[in-house]
Amino acid sequence: MTTMGETLPEFFDPEVLEEPFVWYQEALARGPVATAGGGAVHLVLSHKMVSEAAGRPDDLSSDFGAMMRGARADDAEIARVEADGWPQVDTMLTADPPVHTRFRKLVNLAFSMPRVNAMDDEIRAIVRGLLDSLVARESIEMVHDFAVPLPVAVIAAQIGMSPDDAANVKRWSDAFADRLGGMATREREIECAHLVVEFQQQVKRLIDARRGGNGPNDLLGAIVNATIEGERPLDDAEILSIVQQLMVAGNETTTSTIAGGLLLLIQNPDQAAKVRADRSLIPNMVEEMLRLLSPTAGLWRVAAKDMMLGDVAIERGQIVMLRFAAANRDPAVFPEPDRFDVERKNARSHLAFGRGIHMCVGNMLARKELAVTFEELFARYARFELTEGANDFRHVPNRLLRGLAALHVRLS
Repeated sequence: MTTMGETLPEFFDPEVLEEPFVWYQEALARGPVATAGGGAVHLVLSHKMVSEAAGRPDDLSSDFGAMMRGARADDAEIARVEADGWPQVDTMLTADPPVHTRFRKLVNLAFSMPRVNAMDDEIRAIVRGLLDSLVARESIEMVHDFAVPLPVAVIAAQIGMSPDDAANVKRWSDAFADRLGGMATREREIECAHLVVEFQQQVKRLIDARRGGNGPNDLLGAIVNATIEGERPLDDAEILSIVQQLMVAGNETTTSTIAGGLLLLIQNPDQAAKVRADRSLIPNMVEEMLRLLSPTAGLWRVAAKDMMLGDVAIERGQIVMLRFAAANRDPAVFPEPDRFDVERKNARSHLAFGRGIHMCVGNMLARKELAVTFEELFARYARFELTEGANDFRHVPNRLLRGLAALHVRLS
C-alpha cells in the first residue's frame, strides 16, 4: 500500500485493474483527477468531477470510435477481413451532437418505458426457465450457467433470433467487448474482426425482413422503422452499429451485476436477510449493486479544446477517462462507500449508467432484468452459498468493463 508521499502504481497494470478500490481511494484523497498510462491519460475520479465532465460534450468529445475498433485498427489483415462487412459508424456511444442527438432521438423510441414494462413476462419466463435447468446441479457456475445466458436470451429475442442463436450473440458481444477493452492480442483482434463481420451479415438479413414495418414488432423492428419528423431514418450501417453497442452494453452490465450482486449478498448475509424479509427493497438493492460493482467502470473522452477540469489543465487532443467506478465510491457522496447497504438512501445517485446526453439508453431494460432476476432468486431459494474451495474471484481483464470470470455457488 502506498502513502500520500509515494507515487501510485500504474493504474492500467493488470493487478491494479483486478482490484482497483484501494487505488481509487488513495488517488481520490490527492485530487479529483489523476493520470495513467505514463501520463497519457487523465482519469476523472470524483463523483462531482465525473458528473461535470459528462455534462461538457463540447469540451470532452465522445469521438473515440477508433479505440472501439481495436488497438490494431490499421492492421492490413484486419482491414481485409472487415472489407466483407459494413463500415463502423459513430452513432450513440462514439458520436457528439448534433450527430448523437439524431441517433438518440430515434433509438429512444425503441426503449420507451411502456415497451420495457411489456417485456416483464418474457424476461421472467427466461429467468425461470434458466433456473429450472439448474435444479439438478449441486454446484452452479453462476456466470456462464445463468448470468451470461439471461441477457443474451433477452437481446437475442429482441433482435429476432431464436434461442439456438443465443450462443452467437454472446460470441459477438465478447468480440466487441474485447476490442473495446484494449487488452486483446493480435490473434484475438483478427478473430474479433471475423466475428464482427459474421454479426453484421446475419443481422443485416434481420434488418431487411423488418423494413417498411414488416416482420415482428420487436426491439430491432422498432429501431429499423423509427421515424421522427425532420430526421432521416437509420441506414443499415447505422443500425448495425447501434445493435452492436446495445448487445455489449446490455449483456455486460446485466451479467456482471447478477454475478457480482449475488456475491455481495453471500458476503453480506445481514443485507440478504433484510431483502428476504422485505422484497420491496429489491429495486434499491439493485441500485446499490450497480453503484458498488460499476460494470462499465469507465469510458473514454477526447479533449476537443484546451480546457480545465477543476484545477487540472487538459490540452486539446489528450485522452480522458471518466472512471465511473471511482465516482461511485466517492466518500464525499456515499458515506462508508465500500459498504453494501441495501437501504442506502442515495444509492440511485450512482453513475453506473453514465450521466448526461450519453447516459445508457438501455438502463431501464437492464434494471428490469436485474429486478426480475433477484425477485425470482429470493422467491425460489432460501439460502445462497459459495461452493467451498471453488472460487478465486478473478475478473475478466478489461480496461473499461469489470465482471467476475466465474462464480461457483450452491443455491438451497
